[in-house]
Amino acid sequence: MKMLLIVYHSMTGGTEQMVHAAAEGASDESSLHVKVLRAAEARPDDVLAADGYIFATPENLAAVSGLLKDFFDRTYYAALDRISGRPYATLVCAGSDGQNAVRQIERIATGWRLKAVAPALVVCTHAQTPEEILRAKRIGAQDLEKCREMGAAMAAGIALGVF
Repeated sequence: MKMLLIVYHSMTGGTEQMVHAAAEGASDESSLHVKVLRAAEARPDDVLAADGYIFATPENLAAVSGLLKDFFDRTYYAALDRISGRPYATLVCAGSDGQNAVRQIERIATGWRLKAVAPALVVCTHAQTPEEILRAKRIGAQDLEKCREMGAAMAAGIALGVF
């Protein structure tokens, strides 16, 4: 059975809501296993076993979260030259624009020679004050539906061998 690996970090719940919506959309594909792991739990074997990936992060200080970066640091060389051509997509829960976090993931994916199969999905919460940034996030239904659609599209593409 093919597998979609979703690796994420979330501190205030926004990214986690996006991930669960994407996993829900992907789970409609019965011929595919969806594995959701927090970045701190994901290991090189998880990366190697997957047929495609969704990487999800909050925007922290205009960058990917430290724990998602740690995941890449721990798994990068073990997977280098062993996962080339596999599909990936990105989810970012941003306070401002999220574009630097997207660029960081794109650079890492380029090194792994992964294939982006969808534009990065950035949900902007517009949290700008310390209180707003640290407050628990609630992602709107329309944005969660976009996450579900991304998960469903990733799963279908992997299951059908389109990617």
